[in-house]
Amino acid sequence: MSPESTSNCTKALDGLHGVHVVPHSPFAYKQITEHGDFSSTCESSAIEANQLFLMQRAWQQRPACLRPIKCSLHGDEHLLETVANVLTSLPFIALGLQAPRKNLNTKLYANSLIGVGIASSMYHSSRGNLRRYLRWADYTMIATATVCLSRALREENPKLLMAASALILPVQPLMVSAVHTGMMEVVFAKRALKDPNLRMAHNVHKVSSLLGGVLFIADDFFPRTPFLHAAWHLAAAVGVGTCNKLLE
Repeated sequence: MSPESTSNCTKALDGLHGVHVVPHSPFAYKQITEHGDFSSTCESSAIEANQLFLMQRAWQQRPACLRPIKCSLHGDEHLLETVANVLTSLPFIALGLQAPRKNLNTKLYANSLIGVGIASSMYHSSRGNLRRYLRWADYTMIATATVCLSRALREENPKLLMAASALILPVQPLMVSAVHTGMMEVVFAKRALKDPNLRMAHNVHKVSSLLGGVLFIADDFFPRTPFLHAAWHLAAAVGVGTCNKLLE
């Protein structure tokens, strides 16, 4: 249809009652709008996808200190070993109940020891997929106890160190344990030099810590050796018991 005929039809229809002719079709305008919205949506989705990809790549390239630990799930090969590991976890609960509770920091440390015993018992008695998460909880609870002990021994600990420990603890509990255990060893050695009453406890602590370190490494290299982990529990419990002398 030619433009002239279209114009004539428009004039003819304008004369009819109740008829109003729009010069430009609204459908064409709607199609353009929808097409434009679709293009804008595509561009927005592409930008969001690109941002998500960059975030995932940055997370994958994060430093090792921010990567979760790889929990060893060896051990508890048979019922007797499981029973031994659970029984040797109970002394930590007893030590937590007997630990001094002079102030808030010492109370937190005592309760954290109880948590260590509970987490260890639950891990060693678990099976299946839940075991992996309970192993992480076990490591995390140990690290929490070392932080609480460090706080109870030295209230003047740098705030930045404590904040960094709290941040890294969920992903690298072993690193946090090593740092705060080292700080505790320094405090223990200094106080033992000044206080003769602590020297015997410090000597026992040094022997138990050395033995515990050897057993911990041996357990990692020889995970199939029965009752090796239970022996480490006992050595660690003796070392922790001597640390309680520092809080009396």
